[in-house]
Amino acid sequence: MLEKLPSGAKVLIIRLRSLGDCVLTTPAIHILKQHRPDLRLAVMVEDRFAAIFRGNPDINAVLSPHPAAALVWNPKLTINFHGGSRSMWLTLASTARYRAGFGHFRNQNIYNLRIPRAQEILNEERTVHTAEHMASAMFWLGAQRMEIPRARIHVPVVRADRPYAVIHPLASTESKSWPAQRFLEVARSLHHLEPVFVGGPGDDLSQFSEFRTQINHSLKDTLILIQSASLFIGNDSGPAHIAAAFNIPLVVLFGESDPVIWAPWRAHAQTLVAKGVMDRIATADVLTAIEALGVAA
Repeated sequence: MLEKLPSGAKVLIIRLRSLGDCVLTTPAIHILKQHRPDLRLAVMVEDRFAAIFRGNPDINAVLSPHPAAALVWNPKLTINFHGGSRSMWLTLASTARYRAGFGHFRNQNIYNLRIPRAQEILNEERTVHTAEHMASAMFWLGAQRMEIPRARIHVPVVRADRPYAVIHPLASTESKSWPAQRFLEVARSLHHLEPVFVGGPGDDLSQFSEFRTQINHSLKDTLILIQSASLFIGNDSGPAHIAAAFNIPLVVLFGESDPVIWAPWRAHAQTLVAKGVMDRIATADVLTAIEALGVAA
């Protein structure tokens, strides 16, 4: 398919939201750009997640998710990585000659390129990681097979005055959240790194106030903070994937989600799985995992 596109053709990639999914889309974008450096790539994403893609040399434009923006970009190929009715309408609004979507998406009649299961493309009948799932689409479209790279995020480097550990103690659901008291126990055990508890708008970090806390009102601020950290500790969440993209040593705690699908991708990481309720992971387990990373904590 990719060989049918003329030199310099525009491609639209739709990935509307979800922090982890956005981060894990970047390896697939890099694969496409490596195969066809001449293509002009745009990513359509909600504004609150746009910082993941801005500054990436593989990407020529970051577009807000509006039909007019899709039409003005005028792509030859639109790849819908999101699914759902909104992304379907944006795919149609792009008026692209070629429209690609995964085979499990609804309204298959709008896609003239139906991407099969990743297992079929990779010829491996196993559970695949999210990064593999999206990269497999590029292989199916015709990109040369290659090792799927680490995620790529680009922000200015801000040097820290002293080494610190970013601790993200929050998660989208209670079943994915390690007890706050245990995060505090870990923080008190860090002797060479300043603990910095981080959250987003609307998060309450008051129970961690004995340490430095930082509520970031922009995703860019979160990216800059994590990029300069010496260690990341947190629940399975979007910030953990950011740390993995920056190759920060990290410890990630898993509850209900499957680490085979959502583990930090190509990262210097230790993953701990609760196999039930999150408090089954002991504080000592996390401290042992930090030691295994070789970080002077």
